[in-house]
Amino acid sequence: MRKIDRLVILTGAGISAESGLGTFRDEGGLWAQHRIEDVATPEAFARNPELVHRFYNARRVQSAAAEPNAAHHALARLQSEFPGEVFLVTQNVDGLHEKAGAEAIHMHGALSRALCATCDHRWEAPTEMQVGELCPACTAPTARPDIVWFGEIPYHMEHIIGALQTCDLFAAIGTSGQVYPAAGFVEEARMAGAATVELNLRDSDMSYAFDDHITGPASKTVPAWVDRLLA
Repeated sequence: MRKIDRLVILTGAGISAESGLGTFRDEGGLWAQHRIEDVATPEAFARNPELVHRFYNARRVQSAAAEPNAAHHALARLQSEFPGEVFLVTQNVDGLHEKAGAEAIHMHGALSRALCATCDHRWEAPTEMQVGELCPACTAPTARPDIVWFGEIPYHMEHIIGALQTCDLFAAIGTSGQVYPAAGFVEEARMAGAATVELNLRDSDMSYAFDDHITGPASKTVPAWVDRLLA
């Protein structure tokens, strides 16, 4: 087995599903009740900010009540005990990695944060954000959720690409392989010579690009995979 010193892990909505937070494709969840075009684009916020705030206020309450599952705790243990570098990047905005004790790069923002669309100041979001809420830095009435919407550039991309280009192993956990640029991370890691593994409930749109596949619920597969890495 090749020596692994640098590990990059990407997590998606699937890792939080067992904590009661639905994925985009779950029936009956928040996302199923709204079109992405109506709640997750800059144009949607400009068109109907009240609806967008209602949607993210509901997600904020739901996420605050959720607890990390065994997969989140396993990744926190990996970061704590692995002798090399564990770079954890997440597409999720729920904060469950931090609740479990891990440190994660949030490429799509965080429900717990607010953003001023005028001056880019960020602060802790209240449980309920309102239309016209004032920025504490510049007082402009342009507060919005600190979420990367469709059509916007994800955060920390330079840092993430640098990690992918120097890692020995890239793992994607609970991702659909449908949303770029994250869907292309496996190709970036492969070009750098890294081994790749996908842990998912079922095949994703990018499964063909991975060397190895581990199928099953994240709360079962991730702790077992972490045990093997730490053995």
